[in-house]
Amino acid sequence: MLRVHPMLMQAPNDQPLIRPATLDDVSRIRAIARAAYAKYVPRIGREPAPMAADYEDEVASQRVVVLDVEGRVSGYMVGWPEAGAYFIDNIGVDPESQGTGLGKRLIRHAATEAHRLGLPALRLYTNAAMTENFSLYTYLGFVETYRVSEKGFNRIYMRLDLTEKRS
Repeated sequence: MLRVHPMLMQAPNDQPLIRPATLDDVSRIRAIARAAYAKYVPRIGREPAPMAADYEDEVASQRVVVLDVEGRVSGYMVGWPEAGAYFIDNIGVDPESQGTGLGKRLIRHAATEAHRLGLPALRLYTNAAMTENFSLYTYLGFVETYRVSEKGFNRIYMRLDLTEKRS
C-alpha cells in the first residue's frame, strides 16, 4: 500500500496533483463514478459502463490516475496508450467539483502523456445520451470519428489530433 503524506498531495504550483491510483483509492474512484454517472441512468435506461467498471483491475494494470485536491481524490481517469493515440476510457469528477476545470485538467494530462509517448492524438468515446459530454469534447477540439452500438451502449468515438496548430 502506497501512502502519500498530505503535504505532498498538492503540486508545487498550487494545482491539483495528478498521480497514479493505488488500490487504496478504488473505493473513492468507485464512489465518484457512481455519483458522477448516476444522472445518466434514466437517459440510457441502465447504468453507464463506468458505474460497473472493474477499478481494481484497472488500477492493478496501472491504467488509472487520480486527481488530488487538498489531499482528497476529486477525480480520476482511466486511459492507456494504443497504436496511434492515447485512449481515454473513462473520466469521472466528483459532482461537488464538476464545473471547476478538473475534467479538462485530466484531459490535458492525457495529452501530456500522449506527447511523452510520441502519440499524435487522443481518442475517447462517450455515450450518445451524454449530450453534455459530447458538446464539451467538441468544444475542446475532438471530432467525431464514428458511432457504434457496443456492449448494449450507443457510443460516439472521438479523436483529438495533437499535431494540429490551434488558434
